This record gives sequence, structure tokens and C-alpha cells, in this order.
Amino acid sequence: MISKVVESAAAAVLGIEDGATIMIGGFGLAGLPVALVDAVIDQGARDLTIVSNNAGNGDTGLAALLKAKRVRKIICSYPRQTDSYVFDALYRAGEIELEVVPQGNLVERIRAAGAGIAAFYTPTAAGTTLGDDKESRTFDGRQCILEFPIHADVALIKAFKGDRWGNLVYRKTARNFGPVMATAARCAVAQVEEVVELGTLDPESIVTPGIFVSRVVAA
Repeated sequence: MISKVVESAAAAVLGIEDGATIMIGGFGLAGLPVALVDAVIDQGARDLTIVSNNAGNGDTGLAALLKAKRVRKIICSYPRQTDSYVFDALYRAGEIELEVVPQGNLVERIRAAGAGIAAFYTPTAAGTTLGDDKESRTFDGRQCILEFPIHADVALIKAFKGDRWGNLVYRKTARNFGPVMATAARCAVAQVEEVVELGTLDPESIVTPGIFVSRVVAA
């Protein structure tokens, strides 16, 4: 019997190695898999590259991972906000590397990885400092820059409900980056509010098919 359900968040993050690239879903706190992030802190992996929309809020979740100094580099579109003091302190001290990517480009680079697209051109960031040192071409009179996919070893995402095959549905805006991140990682781990019986989820409502999900944990 196929079952991707594991008994704990600790079991869900087993095998994450030092130096891994980890995608973490969430738009601020919405859709952030806090239990999985806390499990990574307890697990001990370090020298990580994190791909996320932002660089943490307050001192919990992603910010706690940064505070533990487990992250070498963060790739995100929105690193600073009123309560991003953990990231701010690390960045000003030169203790973390930052790659800023416009939000649309970030999502498309992740989606490209999942879709097997080798590279793509986009006008976003062309002619700005974020487009410096990137190959550019002009299409229909509009300058575009070349962007490459972002692949990950692990994606940590949060969903509303999942079944033992790994099929997932989300709750409103908490969906955000979860579906694309699940396709772009070698191992996608889903934190769900509830594990339901197989067949309970309407096939027409499933957003992330279980083929993209390696582990499911209720938390």
C-alpha cells in the first residue's frame, strides 16, 4: 500500500544534507510550513541555500533558521520589511549572501525548473541593476534578459489537506508558491492540517498531484 505519510516533522526532513538548496513556501506567514522549518533547525543541516519569497518575519519560522546561522545564501524577492531584523543584522554583518529576484521572475524560474525549461527571456529587470551581467536580447523592440531555472534538493510547503498518495489541496492565498515549488525539487515535503482518506479529495480540486510529493506530515 502506497503511503507517503510520515509520523513527525522530524521524519519528514530526514536526509537533508549540509549545503542543500531548500525552497520554502509562504507569502509572509501565509502558507509558511513552520513545523517543517523548525524541524530543519533541530535536524542540524547548515550552509543552506534558501529559496523563498521573503527573508523571514520576527524570530520564528524562516527567521529562526536564519538566526541559527544555518543559511549561507537566500534567494528571494522581498528581503526587508518592518520585522525582518534577523536578516537585516546578518546581511549588514556580511554573514549571509543575498540574491534579489523580482517576484514574477522568481516564480517563473521555479516553474521553469519543474517544467524542464532550460532558460527563458523576460523583460522584467532588463535595464536595471538586477539585470546587469545577464545576457540580453531584443524582441519586438523590447529588451529582455535571460533567466535560468532554480532547482532545489528539497521543497518545504504547506497545504490544507492531503491524502496518503500525496495529493494536495490548499486554502486560499496560502497556496502561493507551494504548487510550483513542489514540481521543482527532488524531494517535496508537505505539511498539512489534515490527512484525509484516499478518495476524499475531489480530483477536480486537487492542485498538486501526489506524483510531485515525496512526504506528507500532519502538523
